[in-house]
Amino acid sequence: MSFADTTTHDMQHCIQNCRHCQRICMLTISHCFAQGGEMCEGAVIRLLMDCAEMCQTSANFMLRASDLHPYTCAVCAQVCEHCKAACERFPDSEQMRLCADACQRCADSCHYMAEMAATA
Repeated sequence: MSFADTTTHDMQHCIQNCRHCQRICMLTISHCFAQGGEMCEGAVIRLLMDCAEMCQTSANFMLRASDLHPYTCAVCAQVCEHCKAACERFPDSEQMRLCADACQRCADSCHYMAEMAATA
């Protein structure tokens, strides 16, 4: 299997993780508003919005095979890690746990994509 074949498979996996994370973050925003209280803090909502947008951007860069996708993936990984930490502040919420898990998977995939490009 060539590097290009592996990259294509890995990129598709990363795109799926980004899309899933974007969707979960958007659903989690609605969940936070429905729950109220600390979940509605501006910092939490902003991180969820930032994460959703960065995941969408990163997926779009990969979908169009942009040579710049390693940069968006690197930033996406960082944003996902911050969002995961914010979600973990609410361990009693199943939705927040789902979001933290999706953020971790996306961060892992995006870190991998950024590192693959750096070693290519």
